[in-house]
Formats: sequence, structure tokens, C-alpha cells
Amino acid sequence: IAVVTPPRTLESNPAVAAALVIVGLEGSVHRVGGAQAVAALAYGTESVRAVDRIVGPGNAWVAAAKRQVRGQVEIDHDAGPSEVVVLADDTADPGWVAVDLLAQAEHGSGDETVVLVTPCIPLAEEVARLVAAGLPAAANVASTRRALRRHAAVVLVRDLVEGVRAVNALAPEHAEVMTRHPEAVARQIVAGAVFVGPYAPVAVGDYGVGPNHVLPTGGSARFSSPLSVRDFQRRQSQVCLTAAGLRRVAAGVARVARAEGFKAHAQSVLTRLEG
Repeated sequence: IAVVTPPRTLESNPAVAAALVIVGLEGSVHRVGGAQAVAALAYGTESVRAVDRIVGPGNAWVAAAKRQVRGQVEIDHDAGPSEVVVLADDTADPGWVAVDLLAQAEHGSGDETVVLVTPCIPLAEEVARLVAAGLPAAANVASTRRALRRHAAVVLVRDLVEGVRAVNALAPEHAEVMTRHPEAVARQIVAGAVFVGPYAPVAVGDYGVGPNHVLPTGGSARFSSPLSVRDFQRRQSQVCLTAAGLRRVAAGVARVARAEGFKAHAQSVLTRLEG
């Protein structure tokens, strides 16, 4: 395992250094970040050994670099800026919804996406007011304002059935469900991570209760999954037949091989049965 991090990270954020010590990787850290770190991991240098898989979030340059080295190595996701879609009805607390939207908008790129989907017009109006009022308290106020201006929306729907369809059309990185019977609604949601009920803000998934923080973005939750231990495992097939076993399948194998025009494929099976 190799860890790459920008040169000043460990001094500016001792918590990162502490985490590396706790997991026993303090001797595997390379102080390099950005696209150059991705290149070093993919191709190797005099001081950095090439790896088989590169994982972890980064900015647009890191994401572009990971796309370019895919094939030389495997990567986790083509990850974009953070996203949250909150599906809420008239039972939701507008203050909680508003602060959850701000929490994702404050990440710092200015390209984050925050969306409220609701059938409740009073809730929508109050959440919009509270987001505007709460903006000065967010981190990275300028970039948060830019994200809200560019990629924030309130989507009004007829009912929760239409709301679920709207959320799934976006297939966001994070989805929150703050409705009546949230567990039943959440089972219908497609997202990287689904946070169920009013007491499950996205931040607890980031920092406290265990789901992986590396999630599909940009709608890719439709066909991909969060990073997990499975991403560091590989599978292969192993085939072993006896002569009797080969004899049982030979005719079918040869027939399909010939149908595809591969005579030698068929003969590689039939030769073993001659004589």
C-alpha cells in the first residue's frame, strides 16, 4: 500500500498524520499530490513503486489523471464534485434540510450540486430562505455561494412517487430521505449512499458510522457502487475436466465454435477424443 498526499498536508492537518500512524502506514507515505501523484503511482518512479489500483478523491485534475491511467492500473471512480439530493415531505424540518444542503455546498470547488425534491411548497420556500440566511456561516463562503448559484435547485413534484423518480433520474452521490415512512421510501432510491430519516445527515456517513466516503457521482450510481473491500479483491475462473466430462460437453462446444467460424477451437476439443 502506498499513500500520496500533498507536501504540507501532514503539518496542516495532524489528524491525517495520526490516522496514518494508527493504521501502520507512516512508512508508506509519499509527499506528492495532484495529477503527478497519480502518474507516479501508475507508472512508478525511483522512489514510488507502481501500484495496481489507485483510489481516493481529488480535484478535477486528479480525476482527469485517473481517467488517463485507467487500463495501466484500475481506479475506483471517475469522481466529480460532491452531490446531495434531499427528498422531503411536509414532515421534514426545513432548518435541518437547509443545513444539510449547505453542508454539501461548502466543500470548496464551487461545483457541488445540492437539490431539494419535495411535493410541499411551504417547505420548499422556507428551505430556500434558510439556505440563503445560513450561507455566511458556511465554510468557503465564496465557493459555496458559487455552487448554490450554479448547481442548486428545488424540484417540486406532485407526490413522493414522482419524487422518487426525480431522485433516481439524478442518481446522486448522497440522497437523504426525510419523509413519512422513510425506510419504505429509501428502498426505492438509487444513490451512492442513502441516509434514511431525519436523524441521518450525510455528515455522519462522512465521519462517524462507517459507509465508505468514496462514492459514485455524476449519475454513475445507476451502474456503480461505493468503494469497498471488494474493490481490492479479484476473481478468476479455474476449469478442470476429466475425459468423461470433456466427452459430455464436446459436441455442444464444437457446434458453437463452428457457428462462430472458429474451426481450430472446435478441433482443440475433438482432437482430445479421437482414438
